[in-house]
Amino acid sequence: MPIPADSIESMHQLAASWRPLVLDHNPHGDTRDVPGIAVRWADSQFPLWNCITLTDIDANAACVAERLEHAADIMRAKRFPGLVAIFEDLLADDARTALSSAAEKAGLQHAFTGTGMAADPLPLPEPEHPDLTFVRVRTESQLRDYADLNSRAQGFPLSAGRDGLTGSALWKNQVHAYLGLHNDVPVTCAAATEADGRLFVLLVATDPRWQRRGYGAAATRKALHEAAKATGLTRATLHATPAGAPVYARMGFKPNSPIHFYGLHA
Repeated sequence: MPIPADSIESMHQLAASWRPLVLDHNPHGDTRDVPGIAVRWADSQFPLWNCITLTDIDANAACVAERLEHAADIMRAKRFPGLVAIFEDLLADDARTALSSAAEKAGLQHAFTGTGMAADPLPLPEPEHPDLTFVRVRTESQLRDYADLNSRAQGFPLSAGRDGLTGSALWKNQVHAYLGLHNDVPVTCAAATEADGRLFVLLVATDPRWQRRGYGAAATRKALHEAAKATGLTRATLHATPAGAPVYARMGFKPNSPIHFYGLHA
């Protein structure tokens, strides 16, 4: 079967969007593109800034096993942990069957699974939520609040999120990052950034005490609405967790490739 174009786009969006984010955090970060592998590694305490993506199209089992061994070797040379991302739709049938055993042999363990998603045209109406007011992240204090929301939602130490985001001029000036405030308290956040002629949604989070109220969806709509208005772009991509995928589907995003994330064995 032909490899779906949306799945190839989803892989390229991860590699394209993560490069400037890594270099913003660490100008000396590792952003190499080598055969079959895109390294986007800031070597940050914030683990999401440390990522390797497999980029071959229709890779067979032997090729994927070789790439995973190489990716694991790169990861072992770094100070801080991170992830390798594998887009299932880009694998040949034998590689899909052998993926778990190849990862295990390379010294990798499965961390979680996501789903690539895309929307075109974007949901552009001005978002509303009766509980929330929105503010664009422009100050260091707001950026710290954004970092803390992500840390709380994902179970990271607050220090990790702050290491990944605070001090960033890119996030305060170019990324369309928004906080959702409930009675002036930040409870949710979402961002959209331009990547290769599209908008890429990233670091959507809601304080665990305020989840299941539609706050994350509202914040995502706000970030997309403002980013689309500023850039004129009408297509957006994102990588959703299993919990987030149904929410994004209701916003008009359609799923493409499953994404498998692996980390080094402890």
